[in-house]
Amino acid sequence: MTALLLRPWSAEDLPLLTQANTPTMTAHLNGPESEQELVDRHARYLRLGESGEARMFVIEDDGVPLGSIGWWNVDWRGSAALETGWFVLPEAQGRGAASEAVALLVVDAREHRAGRRFLTAFPGAENAASNGVCRRNGFALVGTITETFRGGELVMNEWMLDLGAVDD
Repeated sequence: MTALLLRPWSAEDLPLLTQANTPTMTAHLNGPESEQELVDRHARYLRLGESGEARMFVIEDDGVPLGSIGWWNVDWRGSAALETGWFVLPEAQGRGAASEAVALLVVDAREHRAGRRFLTAFPGAENAASNGVCRRNGFALVGTITETFRGGELVMNEWMLDLGAVDD
């Protein structure tokens, strides 16, 4: 693997969501989405990117898409914050791509956070790989929450990274 880069999400990236929409890839998310849900998510990524409410990216290695990552504005514990989420396709897993992508995303979040101090992540509590990515990138485990997601209960670990003081 060469040095990864994060390329802004584009109108041509819907096939990447489809590629990741398998039972194995969505096992920690209560299963795959419908075709319409994928189309809607893709449109949301584009819309929120245009409005500045989110920054979604394709994780690339030498021009080859390996997955997706992004951040979006949220209210977290009564404060304006950012939330992140990601996926890496099976053929690229186990080589540090997710950790490297999160490190790149943290730099982007610090640069574009618009007064938001915290970056949060909520991987499934049973998702050892994603929880390890959070740990390796300096996030602090602050709790566990259970919410309804994709029609079922999902137990998630609640991770937080302090992006540092904000001046704006």
